Amino acid sequence: MKLIAQIKLLPTPEQAQALRKTLEVANAACNYISDQAWESQTFKQFPIHKLTYYDVKEMFGLTAQVVVRCISKVADAYKLDRKVKRTFKPHGAIAFDDRILTCKLDRMELSLWTVEGRHKMSFACGKRQLELLKGQHGESDLCLVKGKFYLMVVCEVETPKPIDVEGVLGVDLGLVQIAATSDGGGFSGAAIEDNRRKFGHRRSNLQKKQTRSATRKLKKISGVQSRFQNNQP
Repeated sequence: MKLIAQIKLLPTPEQAQALRKTLEVANAACNYISDQAWESQTFKQFPIHKLTYYDVKEMFGLTAQVVVRCISKVADAYKLDRKVKRTFKPHGAIAFDDRILTCKLDRMELSLWTVEGRHKMSFACGKRQLELLKGQHGESDLCLVKGKFYLMVVCEVETPKPIDVEGVLGVDLGLVQIAATSDGGGFSGAAIEDNRRKFGHRRSNLQKKQTRSATRKLKKISGVQSRFQNNQP
């Protein structure tokens, strides 16, 4: 069974710049590949590889493995829809494999290829993610989320054995009553509704001010309401 371990990278400012530039160059390469694929109506991975591999490698200065991953990203995008030319954002996620990414779990450190050379940097994660990383297998996606870099690492873990189940509990989901169970239990949505109104009023007031301080506060409270709602039992 495969699971994803999310780890947070802790780069220096110079390393962060190298990671950002790597995303930008790789996604520029993806857009070039997509242009060629669209113009020639070539959408499968192997034909796209034959059409663009050497040009992309020379034009963008990427390693062979990154070029292959970029071609794969474009081909996967066209699997979803061939009616529209696919484009890629400058900081969209790109995939790494074990040839250009290695992890040292005992030191909480990884070595990662960038357009400015290979960099060693620390990372942070919880105990569960660290346990999952022992089964690292396959690709890892480098992502930039709200200014922070993360790796989404594919890990192979043992499939748990099925357990015998006795009895069934039905759950009906709602708004006023978050959940009502078939055994007569219920969970009120009053706390979520109060929280939604509070943050809605706060956001409205801050948006009206249109000041730098208000913008910083809006950014700070971003996602607080949704996290509260998701964490309610």
